[in-house]
Amino acid sequence: MGDACQHHHPDGPPGQAEVERALSAAGDRLTAEGERMTAARTRVLALLLESGEPVKAYDLIARFGEDGQPAKPPTVYRALEFLERKGLAHRIASISAYVACTSGSIDHAAAFLICDCCGATQEVSAPVAGDLGRAAEAAGYAIARTTIEAHGRCPACRVAA
Repeated sequence: MGDACQHHHPDGPPGQAEVERALSAAGDRLTAEGERMTAARTRVLALLLESGEPVKAYDLIARFGEDGQPAKPPTVYRALEFLERKGLAHRIASISAYVACTSGSIDHAAAFLICDCCGATQEVSAPVAGDLGRAAEAAGYAIARTTIEAHGRCPACRVAA
């Protein structure tokens, strides 16, 4: 994915000001919840935000050090687990990658549209979250997290095909 796509895509990664705003908002939210945005958590979230697309954990490990040095895997995995738990990042299981959350809400069902051509991923509201929640409640089940993944082609790849 990603490199196989040879046509133009209008959207690119977010600018530095947008990344800084998102990091600041995340830090403010965590502080209000009595949590800390450690240096490792900040770095991992910044890498996810800067990429603007899903990133594999080993790529995060390789890019972690500002000086070009990779991180120790447990450092990145612990940060990812925390960011996921706090609703700041999502794991996309079908491609074994992580993406920064764009919803801004800690309690939401995440749904992703994933382009099989270029790898672009877009978070959208999950249309079945209400029905699934009601079904779970009727079964006496408490859902902690929901992620829906849909694969296909993004608008740019559909036009190019």
